[in-house]
Amino acid sequence: MQKLIWLLAGCFVLHGCTGNNTKDGNAGKIENLILITTDGFRWQELFKGMDSLIASDSRFNQGRSDSARIFNRYWAGSETERRKKLLPFFWETIVQNGQIYGNRAYDNKVDVANPYSFSYPGYNEIFTGYPDTAINTNGYMANPHVTVLEFINQQEGFKNKVAAFGAWGAFDRILNKERCGFPVVSAFNPTGGEAPTANEKLINAMLKDSYKPFNEGECLDVFTHYEALEYLKEKKPRVLFIGYGETDEWAHAGRYKDYLDAAKQVDAWIKEIWDYVQSTPGYRDKTALFITTDHGRGDLNKDQWTSHGSRGVPDSHEMWMAMVGPGIPAKGELKTAMQLYQQQTAQTVANLLGLHYQADHPVAEAIKEIKE
Repeated sequence: MQKLIWLLAGCFVLHGCTGNNTKDGNAGKIENLILITTDGFRWQELFKGMDSLIASDSRFNQGRSDSARIFNRYWAGSETERRKKLLPFFWETIVQNGQIYGNRAYDNKVDVANPYSFSYPGYNEIFTGYPDTAINTNGYMANPHVTVLEFINQQEGFKNKVAAFGAWGAFDRILNKERCGFPVVSAFNPTGGEAPTANEKLINAMLKDSYKPFNEGECLDVFTHYEALEYLKEKKPRVLFIGYGETDEWAHAGRYKDYLDAAKQVDAWIKEIWDYVQSTPGYRDKTALFITTDHGRGDLNKDQWTSHGSRGVPDSHEMWMAMVGPGIPAKGELKTAMQLYQQQTAQTVANLLGLHYQADHPVAEAIKEIKE
């Protein structure tokens, strides 16, 4: 009996177990999944909150008032307080009801497997489970690989129930919009297809006339969020991808306040999505969120927090993952030494939905059982 109890205690939902959530009593089968990324957001801020050395460096703020605003909004005496100020949904809801991986202070490691540590290779790894070394530029052609989203869209019960929304225009190529068979709305492409709702018409009009700080290649996250939210409410997809981008853009620009503000806003939007699915029949207690990033950024040399890539920024392979949903054991912040990889995302997403992702390319195994 004691042995059986230990086996049950070690069961991990991502390997197929769907037992009771040990903290909130939430049980059930995952029928829907929302995959969310926030581009280039560092594990350091996720787990430690704002970095005082970066915040006080005049090169990374717009003067004393900017630095003072960062400290007033995000500073606290401990890492746990600081991270909660920055990301309250992560450190109130997900930590209580889900799982968060990647705090390297506990040797809990999540890394990219591709050798490049920048966006197209990272998203390809997320969506295909295959760190293809041929994908070595953000300008790479339409993805030749069948992504897990395309695979899911071909399965019984999921056809025409998959959609993707991303701030970065490259998602058209990463997901192979021309071939994949599901809606992909990125950058300044209009949403709503041939019959947009009134809200979609308004979003499209604002998008067309909006401020374009990242030029034509990427829109502000606010448009991507409300496009995706409207689609979620109107079309009720079973699988939805949302790719936010401002955390990466403001970091590259060296604007730490805007980087932190963008992260805090993404946290608030994730809460809005979670609150919606948990208050909506058909989604409530049947929907999981899987949240991650495409790469890390520099930290050992604080000057490199704005940058990433395997050449010259050695710690930009470091990343994180988080998840919450029905039947996912509430393990909170994982403090067990382990090594996970970005390439495990694709099969894990499929397994959560009761599927086994198969493709013509190699696919990394899903996240296995984890003994605490």
